[in-house]
Amino acid sequence: MIKEDIIYFGKRIYGQGLSPATSGNISCISDDNNILITASGSAAGDLTFDDVVKINFKGEILEGNKKASSEKNMHIKIYKKRPDIKAIIHSHSPEITAFAVSGLEINEVIMPEFAFYFGSIPISKYYLPSTIELAEDVANLFKNKNAVLMKNHGVIVGGRDLKETFYYLESIQAYCKTYLCAKLLGKVKALNKKQIKEIDNLKH
Repeated sequence: MIKEDIIYFGKRIYGQGLSPATSGNISCISDDNNILITASGSAAGDLTFDDVVKINFKGEILEGNKKASSEKNMHIKIYKKRPDIKAIIHSHSPEITAFAVSGLEINEVIMPEFAFYFGSIPISKYYLPSTIELAEDVANLFKNKNAVLMKNHGVIVGGRDLKETFYYLESIQAYCKTYLCAKLLGKVKALNKKQIKEIDNLKH
């Protein structure tokens, strides 16, 4: 069932241009408390059962004939940092990655939904992809956030299940598209502190 979900959401991610070509990766905590993760070099839109492998929290292959994603250590460290997170999507969405390559944290609250679910999305320092340094920096930023930008790289999002994680990613994509279009129109008007506080009060 979890593998089927990974394949299903992989197609949705690819179909919306959230992970072009073979970029990005997806993982979920398995029923036996290991990790199901997409294989290295796999394309989100063309995933098969063979493209999803099971690893343990040491990164060792438990099931599958392919190599796990090169970003497996980042997934592992986020899961260890945040036991409430059960699914992770790493995306190279061009609109979201535009913020990452500009070195910009996403922190202008222009829509109530963004204030409610994120508040802001921090950005990590630049490290070579797939390195332990990148994995550790990103995991530390996940301490109280569900999404983190990676400088000159992309975005990684976590949630309680794959559906929630996908919706988070879709919401960030919508924010970035809206923000960039507003910039083209010449003005971005953010919500004020009082308006943001009113939204925060809805959580309680």
